[in-house]
Amino acid sequence: VRVFYAVRIFLGLLSTITETVLVVALSRRYGKRLACYVLAMLCLTSGCFFASTSFLPSSFSMYAVTLSSALFLLEKYACAVSVAAAGVILGWPFSILVFLPVTVYSLLRGHFKRVFLSGLLTSLCLLVLSVVADYYSYGRWTSSVFNLLKYNVLGGGESHLYGTEGASFYFRNAFNNFNFAFVLALLFVGVALSARKKYAPDLLIVVSPVYIWLAFMSLQAHKEERFLYPIYPLICVAAASVIDSFPYFFHDKYANEQSIFEKIAKGLRPLILGFILCTSHSRTFSMLNGYGAPLQIYQHLEYHEDTGPGSILCVGSEWHRYPSSFFVPSYISEVRWIDDGFRGLLPFPFNETLGGTTAAPSYFNTKNKASDKQYLKDIGACNLLMELDLRRPYPSRGNDLSTWETLASLPFLDRQLSPALYRSFFIPYQWEHKNVFGLYKLLRRLPTDQGQLKANSSGGHAAFASVS
Repeated sequence: VRVFYAVRIFLGLLSTITETVLVVALSRRYGKRLACYVLAMLCLTSGCFFASTSFLPSSFSMYAVTLSSALFLLEKYACAVSVAAAGVILGWPFSILVFLPVTVYSLLRGHFKRVFLSGLLTSLCLLVLSVVADYYSYGRWTSSVFNLLKYNVLGGGESHLYGTEGASFYFRNAFNNFNFAFVLALLFVGVALSARKKYAPDLLIVVSPVYIWLAFMSLQAHKEERFLYPIYPLICVAAASVIDSFPYFFHDKYANEQSIFEKIAKGLRPLILGFILCTSHSRTFSMLNGYGAPLQIYQHLEYHEDTGPGSILCVGSEWHRYPSSFFVPSYISEVRWIDDGFRGLLPFPFNETLGGTTAAPSYFNTKNKASDKQYLKDIGACNLLMELDLRRPYPSRGNDLSTWETLASLPFLDRQLSPALYRSFFIPYQWEHKNVFGLYKLLRRLPTDQGQLKANSSGGHAAFASVS
């Protein structure tokens, strides 16, 4: 668990460094007020809070986008293109669309030959390192970067097995994570071309990936919140720029004194920023308290070593909230999935006997379809079980008191039965009362004799649970 959090702290440090460079660049180009507004949003908006410490390719691309944009504003064009190349090759190849505007304009603005060679040499060096690492891991010459592009662009994986969403998904999700800052960010183009023309073209170039990426990703059937991570810092920059521009909508360049509307607009700037930040904190608080149970419940495993060595921990429909093997103590030999109806491919326990990382086990496939071997057939082999009990009409496994005992349980927000407003944002004195909560449980199988005794004492209830 210490390693898990140490990795998160390191990722947070990387994010802090890149965001610091961006804030400094904005301060030098557009003034301290805009830089301070952006800094406040980067620190406190819910989206950036969660994305900055996530161990994901899209988070690494987010760091690279932040740093590349900052270097572009500082007129270090060769460095901006090199960082963009690193973000695409080491991070997420699909994020090339996010880097495209800064890369193209860096080539046009800077010394073309120098900028081009900088990007080319960086790309070649990183590709060589990537291929060598792939050879070391897979035992053959291949490129995971090109394989990823080939697999997803030319077809292969059926990502719809993991869920599909409508075209409005990313807009709704971005509003949850940035509230009215996202709405302001979408208005940036109008502001840049009218009220604050000093933002065009440089800041417009930096912010333009927000629109490009939203349009491209909204066209894909399979959608996930993490796919928007690369543009999160740019949303903050765009929103802060619009807030900073409020007085200029009422500015009369021929007047000697400021109009009353201009003065009001200046006074509204900190108030609007404060409202956005408070709403963001409300979102973060709701997320941590409503959905934080999985990360906490797995830490209870370390207190139950008396379950015995070689124990098997089973997870059913909650496979997608499994935090990582860092949370699994050494007395547990395996984490296994049990069939709760999901038909997509899930991870298997690592098997060194098949050839280590160089093997291509037969139970994997290129269609993301479930393997008949991924589920544990004999549920009786499970010593421990993670389960989410949403208190629906149908009974859960944990209700079988003759088989399972509850070692720990924590409240978990029921998304389906809770109102959208109250589950999305923490509203004091209302959040706990308006929302509906289930229980995230850690269960342990009872010994046979103890289970029989408990069944007899529970009477009809245990019998009903067993039959169900």
